[in-house]
Amino acid sequence: MRITLIGGAGFIGTNLAIALSKDPDNKLTIIDREDFFFDTLRALNLPNVKFKVASFSMDSDFDSEVENQDIVYHLASTVFPGDSNKNIPAELNSNIVVTAKLLDACVKQNVKKVVFLSSGGAVYGKKGTCPIVEDTVTYPISSYGIEKLTIEKLLYLYRYQNGLDYRIIRLANPYGPYQRPNGRLGVVTTFIYKALTDGLLEVYGDGTAVRDFIYIEDAVRGILNIVNGESELRIFNLGSGKGTSVNQVIDTIKTTIRKDLIVEHIASRSTDVPINYLDISRYEKNYGELNPLNLKDGIRKTAQFMKDTNMVK
Repeated sequence: MRITLIGGAGFIGTNLAIALSKDPDNKLTIIDREDFFFDTLRALNLPNVKFKVASFSMDSDFDSEVENQDIVYHLASTVFPGDSNKNIPAELNSNIVVTAKLLDACVKQNVKKVVFLSSGGAVYGKKGTCPIVEDTVTYPISSYGIEKLTIEKLLYLYRYQNGLDYRIIRLANPYGPYQRPNGRLGVVTTFIYKALTDGLLEVYGDGTAVRDFIYIEDAVRGILNIVNGESELRIFNLGSGKGTSVNQVIDTIKTTIRKDLIVEHIASRSTDVPINYLDISRYEKNYGELNPLNLKDGIRKTAQFMKDTNMVK
């Protein structure tokens, strides 16, 4: 299988590449905008993997990127959820319009399937009742959510008009190995890193916000089941199926790694949804029980990875 991961040098792309490279029949191309983004993947010496530096922009030569490819994973985004709404016209242009150009190329080059990593939180907004099912009416409260949802609709349109097959994964909040603990994405990973270093946690709001956290290996396993599965359904929630507050995450880290954490509360963000966790029954009906790793064990494994890879001294 010839597979391209666009925006593939990040957290999710790295873990997907590791899993996909285990099949000797797969030939992977990882595309991202800076050469040094590939340092982690290069160090892994994965078989049948090549790298290409290219931006995700209107100047991109998507025809050459997707030529002769069976599956294209669309993992690229030019905006972080927490930064969303700062420059909405630019954000919409750099994600939605560019994605349309990518899909044009996929049709032209006869790509068999496009896989889009959407958001299990941002597309639903504040209206849904948890656990949220895929048929919930969507009311995003961020341009990030609007972008994800619009790309979902574009994929529907391109299939309707051109027969382009696709799968959409509305992913919850993944955490674990190879995620950068920079505080912009991944509260669990960031808090684990901080617990192993200075012990100072910055929490948006009062910590009662509820999210759905899924260990990255479980997320990748679910993604590959959806992509390779026979179901005619094309949109799937993928998460743990459980809601966990930020305060509960902190308590779990205290009992697992370090008790004397210092928690500093800062102003909440307008783009933050108070409560969001996913109903994953559609996935489990089609692909069996996910049985995701519990948060405590996921935290332990992530902390050990950080120690083993010298992320912390």
